[in-house]
Amino acid sequence: MKKSLVYKILEKNLLEGLLKEGKEVSIKVNQTLTQDSTGTMVYLQLESMGIKNIKTDLSVAYIDHNTLQSGFENADDHEFIKSAAAKYGIVFSKPGNGICHQLHLERFGKPGDVLIGSDSHTPTCGGLGMLSIGSGGLDVAIAMAKGYYYLKVPKILNIELKGKLNSWVSAKDVILYVLKELSVKGGVGYIVEYSGEGVKELSVTDRATITNMGAELGATTSIFPSDAVTKDFLIKQNREADFTEIYADENAVYDKKIIINLEDIKPMTAKPHSPDNVVCVKDINELKVDQVAIGSCTNSSYTDLMKVAKILKGKKVHPDVSLVISPGSSNIIKMMSDNGALGDLICAGARILEAACGPCIGMGQAPKTNAISLRTFNRNFKGRCGTKNADVYLVSPETAAVSAITGYLTDPSNFGQMPLVDIPDKFDVYENYFIYPTENRDNLEVIMGPNIKPFPVNQGLNEMINGKVLLKTGDNITTDDIMPSNAKLLPFRSNIPELSKHCFGTIVDNFDERAKNNDGGIVIGGENYGQGSSREHAALVPLYLGVKAVIAKSFARIHKANLINSGIIPLVFKDKEDYDRFDEFDDLELENIIEALNNKEELNLINNTKKITTKLIFKGSDRDIEILKCGGYLNYAKGLNN
Repeated sequence: MKKSLVYKILEKNLLEGLLKEGKEVSIKVNQTLTQDSTGTMVYLQLESMGIKNIKTDLSVAYIDHNTLQSGFENADDHEFIKSAAAKYGIVFSKPGNGICHQLHLERFGKPGDVLIGSDSHTPTCGGLGMLSIGSGGLDVAIAMAKGYYYLKVPKILNIELKGKLNSWVSAKDVILYVLKELSVKGGVGYIVEYSGEGVKELSVTDRATITNMGAELGATTSIFPSDAVTKDFLIKQNREADFTEIYADENAVYDKKIIINLEDIKPMTAKPHSPDNVVCVKDINELKVDQVAIGSCTNSSYTDLMKVAKILKGKKVHPDVSLVISPGSSNIIKMMSDNGALGDLICAGARILEAACGPCIGMGQAPKTNAISLRTFNRNFKGRCGTKNADVYLVSPETAAVSAITGYLTDPSNFGQMPLVDIPDKFDVYENYFIYPTENRDNLEVIMGPNIKPFPVNQGLNEMINGKVLLKTGDNITTDDIMPSNAKLLPFRSNIPELSKHCFGTIVDNFDERAKNNDGGIVIGGENYGQGSSREHAALVPLYLGVKAVIAKSFARIHKANLINSGIIPLVFKDKEDYDRFDEFDDLELENIIEALNNKEELNLINNTKKITTKLIFKGSDRDIEILKCGGYLNYAKGLNN
């Protein structure tokens, strides 16, 4: 059978299992990455395993999320991560070095290898032909400690690209177009593999923009072939030795295929409050803009920011617009400083932030009340920007820059000739923000500040669960809803008790009180429950509050895995219409749980309040069942000998 690119990489790294759709396999992990928002939990978990050395080829700990140090908490977390990296042989990237995904693309990603990262936008390195999968922090800790990662072999969706992009249309418009066609649920259960003549027209950073936002499709990951364009990128980054050509066989077999003509794509925008609420920019009239934010791991490359600088050169940011720019890496800032582009941005009236996630993660630059904010980011969930009543539109850097000048959401196609960017033969490469581990690490210890609290660990699964419905949610509930992320809360990512006070804070104000007053309980969810970020805090905080089960119409991949890893059982309605039969504070009872799981049988959910019984299904592997029975992945992993 002719092989896809994905199957070639899986086959190369296969440790255990059958490479067949739906089957669970174990694959070798070549690299891992963490960032500081998720990293504290990862390294607390790694520390609890009692290992001496990591088993990956390379692991990198980035500091890019919690860089606003308004108190001691973030600085303490950074010191903890730095000391853990030194102890275990992990590369440490200091604050200000840049955004983890942009940096990993520039410095470490390798075609044909496997990367697991504790951030949902880890698929960015798929732009290099690397199989890059976002996962929960505990999965990353296990990958570092034991060298493997388990996944259920997804289906492969082939997107064949034809033609060339029109003037003023960029990679961001491509992925917004894909989201419009497929929706935020359209990639669930798939890896998206791009092919076709149109691929040759896209740079590596263009491809990385597309694979980065593939996370918003719900896909396991997205990937492009590694070709001459990839080789040229790695040569420019002084990494030619890391190049490997890898691509799908001609006439490779796929589970699904769609064809997109790049020439059909216009400048696009995702309207509030979902990345798939996409229309053409030209179809929105007279939308006055208050803020424009350019950057994030999606659109902070040298090419993106040089386009913005050229558009703004000699121009002036509209008096009513605040323009903020967060570059992807310190090397990009250095190059733009040397070539004068940074000066052009400043002369136009842009505010230059440090090379970090910044406003994308809600760390500063919250818009004013009722503001319209255009952002080149990957998510526009309600309240994620830090202002609950602001409306965020996702756009390309070109659309953002032109709109910053006009003061209105503007189709850049009407702005004259698109500027061209000259790519240097070599990119600047400076290593002074990286701290590489030493050979002798025997006497090193981790340093923990007072804000770092132990992570909750579950007990083994019981045969019966009783509890009230603590909350009933709608469809597409995000991890931002379950565990909100903003500048006030991010410093407490290593303090689960403090975070628990804000659980489900975008939906109700008192979930923690509901949980405490009822000795924990059960959450009822709709479709695609837990979409968005990979943050395992969205499982750890409910665990801390005594949530025993989550019952939904369907789950997002990473969050479902995080629930299982935490020992919280995720169940789906056999008949989705049964969702309507439940209300908050109904008294529920699940019986014969372990027996049903072992026998692959449906579970009976008894609603004692309404005197009805509903059928539930557990969708998971034998290994998932064993993890749940142990009370979570950490308990399970500690019991393994390998």
